[in-house]
Amino acid sequence: MYAYEIISIMKSDTLIRKSSGELEPYDPVKLGRSLKRSGADEATVSSILKEIEDWIIKGDGRFRGDRTSKASTVSYTGSSNIISSRKIYDLAFSLLKKHRLGSAARYKLKKAMMEMGPTGHPFESFVGQVFNILGYSVEVAQVLKGHCVTHEVDVVATKDNHQIFLECKYYQTTGKNANVQVPLYVRSRVDDIIRMRKEDPAYNKYTFSGGVVTNTRFTEDAEKFGICSGLKLLSWDFPAGDSLREIVDREKIFPVTTLTKLSATDKQRLMEKGIVICRQIIKDPDILDSVGISGLKKKRVLDEAEEIARNGTR
Repeated sequence: MYAYEIISIMKSDTLIRKSSGELEPYDPVKLGRSLKRSGADEATVSSILKEIEDWIIKGDGRFRGDRTSKASTVSYTGSSNIISSRKIYDLAFSLLKKHRLGSAARYKLKKAMMEMGPTGHPFESFVGQVFNILGYSVEVAQVLKGHCVTHEVDVVATKDNHQIFLECKYYQTTGKNANVQVPLYVRSRVDDIIRMRKEDPAYNKYTFSGGVVTNTRFTEDAEKFGICSGLKLLSWDFPAGDSLREIVDREKIFPVTTLTKLSATDKQRLMEKGIVICRQIIKDPDILDSVGISGLKKKRVLDEAEEIARNGTR
């Protein structure tokens, strides 16, 4: 048991409002584990949780480490006080940045995924990079012939004479999930493509499958249908043990949007060039010059990217 797991800061009268609008009790253990996964050590995690505890107990919605907080962010209902999950996240992130920049960047992974918009194209490129690093030959944004009609396919991943046709569903808010209509739609499209390829002698030694990748979650029905119909499903937390978050953590495939030394404009310019993960910047630092990042700023960006890629999360 870590020290932060025995900190007595669980308050039954403190509720967290999630992005979906649901309320749940504030759980310091859950927050502590999230900070721990970012690479923060036990002492750092305990220190951050203690500061957040003090802020909650103070109860006026102000936080000395948050310069942007000018008004109350804590509301009350009966005997309970309600705090948005976004506010808790922002406070933890602000404190983590002071302790260790690389850990802070990794802690914001979920938010960073939401910053890959507004279009879904950068996320498609990101998924392509993920499968490439997993050992697949990858093609992004392909138009493929089906038996009945042609189809736009976000990612075609090939390994060992097996092809996966992937649909990428990108959302900019955590409250938006891929419902059952998504795998239903993808299943019919994939079947049409597979039927065509099985008729093509060039693919007579190949096997085929389809899948859906999302940066948020699938609804329960979407998961059930996907599994039942033989689709590969990959979301932020599914499948357990090999989810998108866990793959990114394990393989250190962090998006450029995790970098705190880049402005929103810098990130957008990089993504427009197909530069979507930190590894690409490390491999070719001159990419930064092509979007106007040079000198000391370039060095700081590279240092942060290398720390993120080197340490990963735990």
